[in-house]
Amino acid sequence: MSLLTDLVNVDLSNTTDKIIAEYIWIGGSGIDLRSKARTLNGPVSDPKSLPKWNYDGSSTGQAPGQDSEVILYPQAVFRDPFRRGNNILVMCDAYTPQGEPIPTNKRHNAEKIFSHPDVTIEETWYGIEQEYTLLQKNVNWPLGWPVGAFPGPQGPYYCGIGADKAFGRDIVDSHYKACLYAGINISGINAEVMPGQWEFQVGPSSGISAADEIWVARYILERITEIAGVVLSFDPKPIPGDWNGAGAHTNYSTKSMREDGGYEVIKQAIEKLGMRHKEHIAAYGEGNERRLTGKHETANMETFLWGVANRGASIRVGRDTEKEGKGYFEDRRPASNMDPYIVTSMIAETTLLWSP
Repeated sequence: MSLLTDLVNVDLSNTTDKIIAEYIWIGGSGIDLRSKARTLNGPVSDPKSLPKWNYDGSSTGQAPGQDSEVILYPQAVFRDPFRRGNNILVMCDAYTPQGEPIPTNKRHNAEKIFSHPDVTIEETWYGIEQEYTLLQKNVNWPLGWPVGAFPGPQGPYYCGIGADKAFGRDIVDSHYKACLYAGINISGINAEVMPGQWEFQVGPSSGISAADEIWVARYILERITEIAGVVLSFDPKPIPGDWNGAGAHTNYSTKSMREDGGYEVIKQAIEKLGMRHKEHIAAYGEGNERRLTGKHETANMETFLWGVANRGASIRVGRDTEKEGKGYFEDRRPASNMDPYIVTSMIAETTLLWSP
């Protein structure tokens, strides 16, 4: 008799042309992810060839019960690392039956910004450093921490190794490989300063693809933590006190910044970002005021400053960029729970379309 694991891992490609497509969308909180699966004829690699679908928006906080149907538009396709074979993950955004984007659909406006000729010609690149915290189930306390107590102070945990320093590496490495399998441009992982906290990086990815990839990478990570019986948190300050928070530092460049003379373009872009600091802070994640205090490698959210190699700045420019006179910069303000559609498109809008 087959074991459950045998059936979960069965390869369908030898017996049917059908595939399983897992449709993924953002729920009513703007940070939670939902998904459901359907059977389709395969293989499929182009989201435009996929059918629209619907779901009950009254059960996700996105529609009233008397008019609950919300329509899913497929936007990006990835290989499914859980079912494998020709099965796929499908990142969708959500619309009313009349074709209007619902309030939590931030992709729609981002797509308009990234489709603007003044943005497309600049070939925007993003590298996003997604931090997160792994929590023990039922107690909501970081993985590896004694329940109701604290580990030793920060210092040995950043990029640390060993059973007393690195907690959850099996989850992290599984996620790394699953993202590579899926076709996500994941570029690295590391343990973070607070024990139980980790980071993965996506990029460089172009335009709206960076945000699609972050959302699907988050989805894959939460599915893996589900299997492992661990809770995933994107809270920007999960533990009060003398512990680092969690951010989503966003590295950014345009074609003009990457070419000779680009350092002057970078400085002009940073000046614009400073002028719209309050607007960006308001859009960079809920609860970010608990993280951006001026301590623990952050700038105070009430002030804007930039510097070369300064991890206490709002915007950090790397030494290599300064030396070579071209490159990229890092916006260190976004919280770990930020919406990458909002953050990436807002940076592009401010630096390329907005005029003071």
